[in-house]
Amino acid sequence: MSKRLSALIVAVFALVMAGSYAAFTAGGTLPGITFSGQTATLPERLTDREFARLGTELSEPGGFFDSDNLVSNEASYLHILGLVRQVAPGGVYIGVGPDQSFSYIAASRPHMAFILDIRRDNMLLHLLYKAAFEEARNRLEFLALFFGRPVPSNLAAWDALSLGEIIAWLDENPPTDASREEAEQRLFQRITNLPLDLDEMDLSTLRRFHDSYVNAGLDIRFQSMGRPPRPYYPTYRQMLLEQDANGLPGSYLVSEQAFETVQLMQRRNLVVPVVGDLAGEAAMVNIGRWLRQRDATVSVFYASNVEYYLARDGRLQDFGRNLSELPRDSSSLVVRSLFRGTYGVAGTRALPGYLSAQVAAPMDSVVRALTSEDYIGYADLISRGLIR
Repeated sequence: MSKRLSALIVAVFALVMAGSYAAFTAGGTLPGITFSGQTATLPERLTDREFARLGTELSEPGGFFDSDNLVSNEASYLHILGLVRQVAPGGVYIGVGPDQSFSYIAASRPHMAFILDIRRDNMLLHLLYKAAFEEARNRLEFLALFFGRPVPSNLAAWDALSLGEIIAWLDENPPTDASREEAEQRLFQRITNLPLDLDEMDLSTLRRFHDSYVNAGLDIRFQSMGRPPRPYYPTYRQMLLEQDANGLPGSYLVSEQAFETVQLMQRRNLVVPVVGDLAGEAAMVNIGRWLRQRDATVSVFYASNVEYYLARDGRLQDFGRNLSELPRDSSSLVVRSLFRGTYGVAGTRALPGYLSAQVAAPMDSVVRALTSEDYIGYADLISRGLIR
């Protein structure tokens, strides 16, 4: 037996014992691994079975956060697009949260993406999005399915229309019993066709999520458990119509071309949701190992404001260790979200009328700061290496 194969067997066994390979099939191989001495590369597509296995095998047990996070509260999320568009295409995107990652993916044009979140519910939410991407023929049908609206018969005529016109049509056409039922049937058929180990609780959660979008429509907002809704949080409608720092629309749904960039990746099973803590013991390490085996580089790592909570819990060093495991180069970016009134950086970076700000720093500088621990608290950390 070769040393390489022996090392692989030991590594797989260790991951099984850690619980991150809960769905490992005896005798199987991870998608894309080669045993002939050839250099493995990122796959051009994954089969449904490979997609399901990869997401499961990279994951770790889920944790808790006090929100379903069905809509982001970061109204400033598109202000960083100018920097995101500058990264070299063809890399790997890693990000947290609901659908704001899709706009970053459309802008950075990676070959593959991983959506990493501590909540298993977030993985389920991204299965709902995946089903809508795969089922839809264009942006209007995508949103109609997601929000349970009727699909117009002249669907192709909407390809050239603006996102504002599409949103206006959705607002003028509320869900009916028939459209709600059709949307749920089409989406859930896609989800249940995937060879995933989803139980009744998972399916109930998915139905609750879809019902939330259908019932609230484009007025749905971010909500936290145990805290009242904040009226200043943006609605889903506002998030779609947000602009970049130059006042230009930048959502992944602003054009059919941007939408199709993400849709093609979804249909090739190259947007993989993973359950994992950014400071956890398995998920980020597993992703880093999988990417290094394929000589792949992370182009954008979107951390939102997760570091704030890790700092509060004394776990930034663990995050730094995990971030250092990801393959990167001098152009790799970490994108963060900051909120006005809490940190000085956010106050100086937030545009007028916004409570949040997006900032970016080279991943190398973030890793150096986190692993050397020469920063003084969270506010100092997020000020390091900022790209002006």
